[in-house]
Amino acid sequence: MERKTIAVIGMSCNGCEQNVETALRNLDGVNRVEADHDADTVDVVLKDGVSDDDVNAAIEQAGYDVKA
Repeated sequence: MERKTIAVIGMSCNGCEQNVETALRNLDGVNRVEADHDADTVDVVLKDGVSDDDVNAAIEQAGYDVKA
């Protein structure tokens, strides 16, 4: 298991948090997700083998940007 904190640009409300959380929960290997629009972050716990590219793509497909 691996825990990551990802900086996300564009979340402005609880609904945004839910959108990002739902997008990430739909990925295989994601065990826990908690988004915080006030901090512009998403904390995620992943099984080994889940790539950063997959996580970032899910966030971007939900309509938000990942801060590099």
